Amino acid sequence: MSAFAEYFMNMQERNGSIGYIHSCPDLIECVRQVGFLPLLESGIHGYAAESLMAEECRFTQFPDGSWEWPLWQWKGAVVREGGCVYGKFFAGKAGFISLDWWPDFCNWRRSRNPVPEEGTVEDLILNVLREHGSMVARDLRAACDFTGKNMRSKFDAYVGRMQMGTYIVTEDFVYPVDKHGREYGFGWSLLTTPEQLLGRESCLCERTPEESFDRIFAHLSQLLPVATEKQIKKLIK
Repeated sequence: MSAFAEYFMNMQERNGSIGYIHSCPDLIECVRQVGFLPLLESGIHGYAAESLMAEECRFTQFPDGSWEWPLWQWKGAVVREGGCVYGKFFAGKAGFISLDWWPDFCNWRRSRNPVPEEGTVEDLILNVLREHGSMVARDLRAACDFTGKNMRSKFDAYVGRMQMGTYIVTEDFVYPVDKHGREYGFGWSLLTTPEQLLGRESCLCERTPEESFDRIFAHLSQLLPVATEKQIKKLIK
């Protein structure tokens, strides 16, 4: 068991709760308790929702090629119902941030990533999103005229950086449907701005960016007792 998992289990025990995550409500409660939770491996051993899943909820592939992965299937419900924000926030990797911590995180990240200048690609992407409210990533790419050869990876890099800067978040996930009306595949991100999703006030913080950084750093240092200062700063920067 990783140090993070042990810390989480002890926290659960103090709160009179269960240990490993067995359900979507468990995952929602976990995000609420820890504040910052990468979805998959984060670079700090065990610090991921994936590592806290009960055995029966881990990825399973069946002989016919189909698969079952509750964590992946729950993430949309966590975003819709869990009082959190989801996006590529942790060194370019996806994860959840609770609404209690979002203002400080947004405050710090935007101090390091100023509002895109008028006329830039980033400005175009934000304006298209604001106009439409939310868009599936591939539709947003087309609306921004990133349709030529090798344009997908270039566009995804812009969107990834803007998620790291807290200007774009994932509102939900959209899945294709087969002829029987069943959803399949890994889904497409439905992108929006945090202001559109949560309201402008959610992105405001009374602290200075440095105070927000110190507050987040202290919280993660407690949450990840064996992580180095360098590892924690990499998640926050």
